[in-house]
Amino acid sequence: MSKQSWRGSTLLNPEPPVLVSCGGLEKPNLITIGWTGTICTQPSMVSISVRPERYSHHLIQESGQFAINLPTEALVRSVDWCGVKSGRDVDKFAACGLHAAPGTVLTDCPILEESPVNLECRVTQVIPLGSHDLFLAEVVACDVDESLLDENGKLCLEKAKLIVYSHGDYLALGRKLGTFGYSVRKKKPVRRKK
Repeated sequence: MSKQSWRGSTLLNPEPPVLVSCGGLEKPNLITIGWTGTICTQPSMVSISVRPERYSHHLIQESGQFAINLPTEALVRSVDWCGVKSGRDVDKFAACGLHAAPGTVLTDCPILEESPVNLECRVTQVIPLGSHDLFLAEVVACDVDESLLDENGKLCLEKAKLIVYSHGDYLALGRKLGTFGYSVRKKKPVRRKK
């Protein structure tokens, strides 16, 4: 394999494009965020990176809360649109035909009803990094659509038809290649008939 060496860049791909809802229930806003991730298990924590000049940056900093809404294939057009329009100029919920609802714990923080999974987040720290500020937040509640649960209550996230973003393209998730730990699991012995 022959490789070229490029200068440092943000080529970590694919990314989960998420719709972050913020502001109050009176005037909710959505922003598409590509730079987000899980940062801690206990307590459950996530991060989002937002440019300080973005309208949502001020809303999140002022309220100290936001919701990460996982987008589906059906929401891909809204994901793109909310990433190129500003909430200063337009009501993104209304323009996209979407609906805000109160969170179950953060009842004054809007969640996106059309998203099958909403992570209600309380900001714990803001770290200025340069072009973006990193918001570290504790996930205080997860709202999950019951249609994603099997008969035993297990979450089957593949039913949600989530999307990823990679180098300018929105992509549907593909086929399952394995499950966590499958590479080290002991194989059951094959029983031979006598």
